[in-house]
Amino acid sequence: VQLQASGGGLVQAGGSLRLSCAASGRTFSSYAMGWFRQAPGKEREFVARISGLGSTKYYADSVKGRFTISRDNAKNTVYLQMNSLKPEDTAVYYCAADSRIGSRRSVADYDYWGQGTQVTVSS
Repeated sequence: VQLQASGGGLVQAGGSLRLSCAASGRTFSSYAMGWFRQAPGKEREFVARISGLGSTKYYADSVKGRFTISRDNAKNTVYLQMNSLKPEDTAVYYCAADSRIGSRRSVADYDYWGQGTQVTVSS
């Protein structure tokens, strides 16, 4: 599985962005998909996860109520809608694929990674 993240950019606090992650391959729906982020000098952290068919979603407490993960299996794409952005959301955002089920939030749980897209939120 190859993943390509896009949609990052510079936005003012309170604004919105939608990230996309396009996947190659014909078995996209068999993978749970996650979004992670990494700020300068910090470890990569879990943001959100969605099951293969999109029925189950998990969020980090820091983004719950502001971010929404979704997927379109016909387009082999997963999205992260980010609203009410804060300066502390500034990071490189990565999408990742996991072939196993469950609430898996560790970097080591994911098999495939995209290249990352920069999100910068100005105050």
